[in-house]
Amino acid sequence: MAAIWDQVQTFFWNIIHRPTWVDYIDIAIIAVLIYQLVSLTRQTRAIQVLKGLAVIIVASYLSELIGLTALNWVLRSILNNGVIALMILFQPELRRALEQIGRSAKLDRSAQRDESERIVDEITQCLIRLARRRVGALIVFEQRTGLKDITERSGTALDSLISAPLLENIFEPNTPLHDGAVIIRGQRVVSAACVLTLSDSSSISRDLGTRHRAGLGVSENTDALVLIVSEETGIISMARAGKLTRHLDADSLRKILSEIYHEEHSRVWRWLHRARPGKKGGEANDEE
Repeated sequence: MAAIWDQVQTFFWNIIHRPTWVDYIDIAIIAVLIYQLVSLTRQTRAIQVLKGLAVIIVASYLSELIGLTALNWVLRSILNNGVIALMILFQPELRRALEQIGRSAKLDRSAQRDESERIVDEITQCLIRLARRRVGALIVFEQRTGLKDITERSGTALDSLISAPLLENIFEPNTPLHDGAVIIRGQRVVSAACVLTLSDSSSISRDLGTRHRAGLGVSENTDALVLIVSEETGIISMARAGKLTRHLDADSLRKILSEIYHEEHSRVWRWLHRARPGKKGGEANDEE
């Protein structure tokens, strides 16, 4: 037992005192490689094999440390001969992992751009269809100011990919989640049926209902952008910084959503500032 304790002390002493800056770089590279390996194999059957392989490696080291010679020989034989078997067994996963590693940053940016365009189209189609059917909707896009207090205080957690069918189903009348706001954070639907604080501004038209007041309220207190579909008229509106912009069409929605997802930033704001009150893109002066 004393010999084992001496080996453990020597091991930790070497870890603390002997490494140089080259060793730290080496450890960092190995850590990154292990992280990437786990990321690539996550949610695949290969991750279970990696867990088993890690157990065998730890058991092999412990058996050598304790002095279990026979067990150590068996475990080392498994490790030495099992690598080839694993390469044959998980050939598809290895090929996919190598393909992902070989992707260039340009392709990654292209994939991100394609996903942003998909989200813009999905949300636009959803709002246009809801407006035609005069189904009320309230979608809040979280920006720099977090809305975690709202999602934790009320609503139902979803953490789902953004899609038009999902959003339409949420706002469908007489369904459990239709009454309230949907919170979107980045490319995920975070929560639905969230209760928002109503705006108490005296300048809001009396013809605007609770949905518009709720959208204006969250836009007054945060930098969130809110899209609203009127249940009475089907008019699509945007609330931002306590101001309401109404009568948005499909093109207007795409421009606004593109700004949210880091596209066409300057052109959107030029379009918004040129908009005239009472017309498409103008601020709310008309009744529902």
